[in-house]
Amino acid sequence: MSQPESFKENYRTLQTIAQKLSNNNEIDIDELIPMVDEATKAYQLCKQRIEAVEQALNSRLDAEAEEKIENQ
Repeated sequence: MSQPESFKENYRTLQTIAQKLSNNNEIDIDELIPMVDEATKAYQLCKQRIEAVEQALNSRLDAEAEEKIENQ
């Protein structure tokens, strides 16, 4: 089983594609669909990772807050 790509790798992919699109006055139409597909996949993976980290942080912060309340 292959290891999932990291947030950093997917974010770098998004940056690279955005840079290609902004630096080129003429985009090769044959490259556009594959670039959009790759960017969409990278975006979804980044979004999922951010949501997972946010959920984990909220759980920890909630647990810590409950512990403080119980110790008062």
